[in-house]
Order: sequence, then structure tokens, then C-alpha cells
Amino acid sequence: MARIKSQCLSLTLMIVWLAGACANTENTSDLTVNLDQIHLYAEQDRLQCGAPENRHIGTFTLYDYSIVLGMLVISLGIGVFYGFMDKSSSNSSADFLHGTEMSLITVSLSLTTSFITAIELLGNPSEMFFNGTQYSLIVISIALVIPVAIKIFYPIYFKLDLTSCYEYLGIRFNNNIRIFGAILYIIQMCFYTAVSVYAPAIALSKATGLNTHLAVFLIYVVCVFYSSQGGMKAVVIADTFQACVLAFSLVLVVVLGHFYTGGFTEIFEIAEDRGRVELLNFDINPTTRHTVFSVVVGGFFYWTSLLCTNQASVQKCMSLRKLKRANWALVLSIIGLVFVFTVNFYTGLTVFKHYADCDPVRSGQIVAKDELLPFYIMDVFNDIKFVNGFFVAGIFAASLGTVASALNSLSAVTYEDIFVTGMNIKIDPEKAAMYIKWMSLGYGIISFALVFLVEQLGGILQATLTLNGLIGGVTLGLFSLGVLFKSANSKGALYGGIVALVLVVYVGIMAQLNNVEPTPLPSSLTKCECYSNETMPIEVEVTPTEVPALYRISYIWYSFLGAVLTILFGLIISVITDRISASQILHLTASNQTQSIERTDEKCERKLSECAKNSPAIFIVEKYRKKSQMNPNLRGVDNMGMKMEEV
Repeated sequence: MARIKSQCLSLTLMIVWLAGACANTENTSDLTVNLDQIHLYAEQDRLQCGAPENRHIGTFTLYDYSIVLGMLVISLGIGVFYGFMDKSSSNSSADFLHGTEMSLITVSLSLTTSFITAIELLGNPSEMFFNGTQYSLIVISIALVIPVAIKIFYPIYFKLDLTSCYEYLGIRFNNNIRIFGAILYIIQMCFYTAVSVYAPAIALSKATGLNTHLAVFLIYVVCVFYSSQGGMKAVVIADTFQACVLAFSLVLVVVLGHFYTGGFTEIFEIAEDRGRVELLNFDINPTTRHTVFSVVVGGFFYWTSLLCTNQASVQKCMSLRKLKRANWALVLSIIGLVFVFTVNFYTGLTVFKHYADCDPVRSGQIVAKDELLPFYIMDVFNDIKFVNGFFVAGIFAASLGTVASALNSLSAVTYEDIFVTGMNIKIDPEKAAMYIKWMSLGYGIISFALVFLVEQLGGILQATLTLNGLIGGVTLGLFSLGVLFKSANSKGALYGGIVALVLVVYVGIMAQLNNVEPTPLPSSLTKCECYSNETMPIEVEVTPTEVPALYRISYIWYSFLGAVLTILFGLIISVITDRISASQILHLTASNQTQSIERTDEKCERKLSECAKNSPAIFIVEKYRKKSQMNPNLRGVDNMGMKMEEV
């Protein structure tokens, strides 16, 4: 409408100008001035790209609200059914945390939903748009986790029949390591759930006009209810439903994008022409944001920590009761992850095709990169009923799956690792399920409260996402010490984990404080229908030379860094503590044997006549006693012990 208005005004002014030109053709300089003024008036009448009218292109209609509310109501209904009607799912703590024997397909879909956060659904397309396709190799990293999970980690968990995966750390080392791992997980997931809800809520509110706090409140109310009342079975069934909603919304966007934006060939042609297609960057510099090595190797450590040493995933697989079924669930969930990520990456290229000549961020139509996909949906498909609603429902579904799985697993870790093991609190089995429900409710309230902390400290968003990778890497390092290295001991695991955690968190914090945004690939504003007053060239990254390279390491290496440092320090401290323990044992043994010899000498002095027959033995004992005082080493102690037995 604004464009039509502008064109009409331009035409009117042009007619006026022509009339003036016919009336006075002698004053050509005035004609030039008038022509410049005409263009100026026409340009000023067009809406600026950053104007509110252009930043909220679409509207969220009653149809859209009905889709979102319907999805939330069904999720609540699942909690009502398993919490109040199906009593078999909550009679005991074991049933509440693991559920009765679950279906393979439902657990697979639930695992897939748990690891697809709304942050990734919004962030992956913007990554393709602004930085190219190099990050898409993350699907290789995810696939490489399969053999590690089914051959190394999960056979151990099923053999020990664990409720909490951190119970393994207690069996392998001691309960201090178990509690340490549990505390790391609690800190990690409390902050991560808050960010995984708040970050997409911001993007959705700015792009669609939805109230941020209303979106956050609805997600938490629904999650807390069905996870705290229905237990693991409600979480898995709700995740299955939400996975279907999520998949439908992603496929719907791709199909509509094909008709409204362009087909596969067109999309990849323009992506390649504009430098978006990049898959073989073999740069070995760890400060380069995305390379083959960082995405494949660093991503492998990140996804291994999520799939193999994260309570949310282990707990769902253990609900299948059999290792073979759990292995199939992992394989199917990883196939689902690869499918969703691939569709998400392709969606990003579709959005780039649509805005290749009018970058929404540079033109001011949106202010953050994560708003790109919601902006595209509201801009292109606004006239189609229910599309906006299905898209938002899909984003909500991803948030619901992440939070619900986290709340249930946090309850399991707190009950098994902190209360029963750490505090040695004896809980009546009949009341345990009720206590666990209250724990799940409590963690929901804590996570919801952390949302407001995140809101006040905006910079903590990226820092918290970094913290997730760092803590996950340290946890993976602790499990790897126990599984792969026989020489690792409890002191090495505990102190090595603490030292590694301090170092990687320090690096992560310094990286955030000295953060330099990646340089976006070239974009254009040549065909923007709105008026942009940008005259600056495309942003150029400035890497301060005074910032150490250690603080500029790519974020995707953090899990690798945490795991490797934990293993390295754990092994070093294990060797040192073993040597110290051996030295103390030798010293104690030598001291005990020397005292025994002295008692024998005193006895001989008192009964000299009885010991006279054994004078050669007395001489030998005395000789070794003097030697032991000068050099009490292992061989000398062993010889002394042998001679004492002879005496």
C-alpha cells in the first residue's frame, strides 16, 4: 500500500513538473532543482525499512492462535491422563522416572525432540543466510556418535541397570565424583532450559508481535504440569505428539517456499553465486569459526556428551528396558535429527533466495539474526490461513520437548544422586513418587525464575549457550576417564574435573567478554521495496590483535576442550596420587616392621640366654634394621620381612 501511494505521488509530482516546464522552458536550472526535489519527496514518502509498519508485516490471526492453543491443550491433556487416570505411570519412583515399558517409536521421537531446541530451529537458517553452509556438516558429527553410543556407553549402563547415569561415576570411582557430575548437570540444565525458552520467545515476539512473557509463561505452565504429574510416560507421549507438530511445520515451510520463493535448482544456484555454498574449509586454525575440523571433530564431542552422558537421553533409553531396543531408539533418533537439521538448513537457503537482494538485517527490517525465519514466514505466507500458527506451534513444540525432558531428568538426578546418595536421606518408596513430582515442579519454578535473570542480563544468553558446551565436555571427560582408562582413580577424576572446569569456564567467559562477531558474507540492498538510509558498506570484522588467540577459539571446540583437559589432568593427577599413596604405604610398612624388630631385640635382651642359640639370626636382624634406618626402600623392606619370618 505504501509503495502504491508513493508511486501515485511521484506520478502527480511529475505531471506538475511537466506543466511547469511547459510554462517556463527558459530557466533550466530551476527545472533541475525541481526534479531533484520531486525524487526527494517521493523517496521520503516511502516507508523506511526499519519503520514499525515494516517490521510487523504479518498479523497473528484467530486461526493462528487456535493452532497454538490447540497444541498446548493437547499437551496438557496428556499430562491429565497419565497423572490422574493412568495410575500405573506414577505408583512408584521407578515408574515415574522410567515409565512402564515404552514403545520404540515413541522413545525415538521423544529423543529427537529433546535435542532439537527452538534456538537451533531459528539459528540454523540464519547461519546459512549470513555465514554459509559449512556448519551443515554437523550432521556427520551426529551420525558418528552412533557406534560410540551403542558399543561403549550404553552396554555399561544396561549392565549396571542404572536410574541415573551418574551412578556409574559412583561405582567406578566414588560417590564424590557421582555428586560432582550430578551438580554439573543440574547447573547446566537449569540455565539451558531458561535460555532455550526465552531466546526464541524474544525472536517470535519481535517478528510476530506475540507477547514475550505470555509465550514463556504458557510454555512453562504446560511443561511443568505434564512433566510433574504424568512422569516419564507423559513426557515421552507429549514429545511424540510435539515431534509430529514440529515435523509438519518444517515440511510445510519447505513446500510453500518451493512455490513462493523458488525450486531446488534456483535456490542452490543463487546460493552458490553469492558465496553461500561452502563445505570444504580445511583451515586448521582453531579460531576460525566453522571448518571441516571444528564442525566434525568439535561437533562430535558436543553431540557425544548430549547423547551418551546426558541424563535426559540416558533416562529415556533406559525406559526401554532392553539394550537392543535402546540401540535402535538411538539410531532412529539420530536419523530424525539429521532429517530435521537438513530440512532446517535448506530452509535457510530458501530464505536467502527470497532476500538475496534485500538483507532484512542490514535494511533494518529486523534487528537480530534469529528473527530472520519468523520474519520470512510472516512476510511471505501471511495471507495463508494457519501457516503462522503452525510455525509458532512448531517452535513451541521444540521448547516444550526440551524443557519437559530436562525437568524429569533433573528430578531423577536430584532424588538418586543428591538426596539418597549424597545426603543419605532415606525416603519411603511409597512417598518417593510424590516427592519427585514436587522436585519437578520446583525445578520448573526455578527455571522460570531464571528467565527473568536472563532477561535483565542480555549478554548472558550467548554465555549460557557456551556454558552448556563447556560443562557437557567436562562431564564427557569424567565418563571417558572411567570407561577408557584403568589407571584413572577417584582423586584424579575429581580434581582433574575441577581444574578442567575452572580453565574452560574461564576461557569461555573471557571469550564472551572479548567477543568479536563473525563477519557476515556479502549481502545486497539493491531491490528493497522499502527505503533504507544505510550508506555504510557491509560490516567488516575487526579482530583485535591484543586479544589472545586462546580467547578467540571457536565456540564449537569448547566441548572438545573440556573433555580433553579433564582426561589429561585426570590422568596426571591419578599418576601423582598413586605414587604418593605407594610411598606412604611403603613408609608405613617399613615403620611397622622396624618396630617389630625393636620389640624382638628387647625380648632378646631380657632373655639373653634363650636367644644365644639364635645369635646368627640376631646379627642378620640387626644388620637389616640398621640398613632400614638408612635406606628404607621397597626391596630392603621385603628382605627384612623374609629374614624376620626366618627368625
